[in-house]
Amino acid sequence: MIVFDHVSKVYPNGTVGLKDVNLTIQDGEFVAIIGRSGAGKSTLLRSVNRMHDVTDGTLTVEGVNVSSLKGKELRRFRRGIGMVFQSFNLVSRTTVIRNVLAARVPEMPFWRVLLGAFRKEDKITALESLDKVGILDKAYIRADQLSGGQQQRVALARTLAQNPKIILADEPVAALDPVTAKQVMEDFVRVNKEMGISILLNIHHVELAIEYADRIIGIHAGQIVYDGPSKEVNQDVLDAIYKEAVPQGKQT
Repeated sequence: MIVFDHVSKVYPNGTVGLKDVNLTIQDGEFVAIIGRSGAGKSTLLRSVNRMHDVTDGTLTVEGVNVSSLKGKELRRFRRGIGMVFQSFNLVSRTTVIRNVLAARVPEMPFWRVLLGAFRKEDKITALESLDKVGILDKAYIRADQLSGGQQQRVALARTLAQNPKIILADEPVAALDPVTAKQVMEDFVRVNKEMGISILLNIHHVELAIEYADRIIGIHAGQIVYDGPSKEVNQDVLDAIYKEAVPQGKQT
């Protein structure tokens, strides 16, 4: 469970990210965050794994106060939360399986990391993760030989190899064509439904959010203005989310 309790975020330069956000995300939910550019979508998402520290309020994940974590505790906590980015973040000149195996590095002794000596169990986990997103046949191909959609699947497989309870996805289909974007969203749905992994996804494509997510969170100027089932999103809701922002300091 993820709980935002009166959470605010103001950056050192005065940029307002979040303003008094109260939000609870249950285990196993597939939630899409929508809103204008600069509304606070990425700030909300990235605060969950503490890529951004909150300024006020309390954010708890699985009962843990995220702001209280330091050092090894923070690194261990982050290993339970997968992250998928718009830009894939793959090592393009190495194989697909090597990219997925990178998720196992934090669990390995230093000498194994140094030698690239992955255990049989790690390789099996990597191959199983690739199979779950339908690209097992690409395991030994270089990542830069794949299409954009296939690369995003590799990124998702790498995340699955962490055995996460939560996956955060920051605009994962923004760089993809419409057909491929749908295919990747279907992968997220399958991971959510079949593996019970909570998905929190930040997305610009409203139609994809409504089609694939169970729940929509609409954010405007750092504040939650809609939180409900995707099937209940109508034009009035969209007007409230996407209305012209009132200048109150730059949003992110």
